[in-house]
Amino acid sequence: MTTRPWLDHYPTHVAWDQTFEGKPLHTIVDGTAAKIPDNIALDFMGKTWTYGNLKTQIDAAAKSLQEMGVKKGVKVGLFLPNCPQFVVMSYATFKIGGTVVNYSPLYSESELMHQVEDSHTDIMVTLDLDALYSKMKKIVDNSRIKKLIVCNFSHILPFPKNILFKIFKASAIAKVVNDYSYVDYAQMLENDGSVEVAEIDPNEDIAVLQYTGGTTGVPKGAMLTHSNLYINMMQLRDWPPDLEFGEETVAAFLPFFHIFALTVVLNFGLNVGARIVVVPKFELEDAVKLLTKENITLFAGVPTMYTALANHKDADKIGIEDIKMAMSGGAPLPVDLRQQYRDRWDMDITEGYGLTEASPVTHASPMGEIGSRAGSIGLPLPGTEVFIMNRETEGEEMPIGDRGEICIRGPQVMKGYWQRPDATDAVMIGDILKTGDVGYMDDEGYTFIMDRDKDLILVGGFNVFPRTIEEAINDHPSVEEVTVIGIPDDYLGETPKAFVKLREAGDPVTEEELMAFLKPKIGKHERPSQIEFRDELPKTMVGKLSKKELVAEEKAKYEAAKAAK
Repeated sequence: MTTRPWLDHYPTHVAWDQTFEGKPLHTIVDGTAAKIPDNIALDFMGKTWTYGNLKTQIDAAAKSLQEMGVKKGVKVGLFLPNCPQFVVMSYATFKIGGTVVNYSPLYSESELMHQVEDSHTDIMVTLDLDALYSKMKKIVDNSRIKKLIVCNFSHILPFPKNILFKIFKASAIAKVVNDYSYVDYAQMLENDGSVEVAEIDPNEDIAVLQYTGGTTGVPKGAMLTHSNLYINMMQLRDWPPDLEFGEETVAAFLPFFHIFALTVVLNFGLNVGARIVVVPKFELEDAVKLLTKENITLFAGVPTMYTALANHKDADKIGIEDIKMAMSGGAPLPVDLRQQYRDRWDMDITEGYGLTEASPVTHASPMGEIGSRAGSIGLPLPGTEVFIMNRETEGEEMPIGDRGEICIRGPQVMKGYWQRPDATDAVMIGDILKTGDVGYMDDEGYTFIMDRDKDLILVGGFNVFPRTIEEAINDHPSVEEVTVIGIPDDYLGETPKAFVKLREAGDPVTEEELMAFLKPKIGKHERPSQIEFRDELPKTMVGKLSKKELVAEEKAKYEAAKAAK
């Protein structure tokens, strides 16, 4: 790249050209515990663990894992929601050189089995909740997994919640089988913690095998090294201008098994010595109570969370204006939603962008004196280069302002896909990662994302970007959420269809009225052929709007209609 236009417009408190040294991830907790051992590290439903407590438990768990044979190359699977055991088992595995493989509690049995066998996971960790244990026990009995470490959920609840849970939620507790595979988590912590710390090469050793659909939709494991994850955390460390070590409080609503939360919430929070308020799942009413009660200073969420909070009847009472840094990622942040937070609470949501293959953050909108640009994902993080490449001619860079594929080079880019050199070659040009996202860069270095290549709708030969339509529909005051997909059309090939959730407190609007509202805002070929109103739109476990269920529905309807002719 001959020019780096962002350099003349970069935050003055951050050096873009700084160099980063990768370190083993376990040094994050070790370093913080050495400085503030008595500060609270984790707060789970009112029960707390100090940094000293956390390090002691990590060391004990690491020693037990080592005795079970965990070393470099051994995969430890985590089938857990957000809970203290997730933190302990992750960092214990890092400390002895093992690799963490994250599993979503929402996975089907077939998805779990595929990932277990593909990743070579030998040890699995879960809770004794029936919804988790029963599903995973079937996988253990029919797969390569040798040991199933079972954590007792009531043990991490404060008194009297731990007693009440066992009484009133007895049906939610699994009947755990004490067989060849069973390992009791509590017993793993009953040792002196004299673990033999592994010699880790941060640049080569894989800390996390994070499964993703990538840019081709086929599930595969992104190999993220200790350096990838540690440096990505450090690239974010200086972004907010006024953080105070040991004084921050983080709301951990996003699931740790997702790479966004693992880096931006967990690793980042532990590195700055924050008190991390751990929440198993984002529930709006519970989130409002927590934000009202706790002095939250750091918050990370997806756009749907920010929408839900802004539309809550008590939104002005929960202290949104006291949050120092609110980061949004996982999906584009609607322009009008960001403006609403500015106008109501004088808070500029920091929009981040990234992907699993980049650990995950590559861009963020500036904070402080520069501010952000409407519709932009911001500037590249320190040490990160951005290229807009011609989608037709590999390696050809597009001029400033022209659309192309967003490509990334930086120390956070993955080592490659696990046992998939073909897939790795498909997304890498040397050390440059092709994101599969279409966008452009302006003359100040701000990147604007249009859509994913796979989400583009080809309408009679014209490329239509769903985000353009979504932003236009979002401008309507009655609309709360919207997602747009392409549906089959016998004449045009595809046409856009919009799925809309209206605000409960908003004025009712018909499909015809919304169509009329859109007419002057977007081109004729971009106008939806249909608008369907729904009470809820499908979302992923992280909480971002999901298109795949809607695409499958529409495809099935189209094929059924064809068969009926």
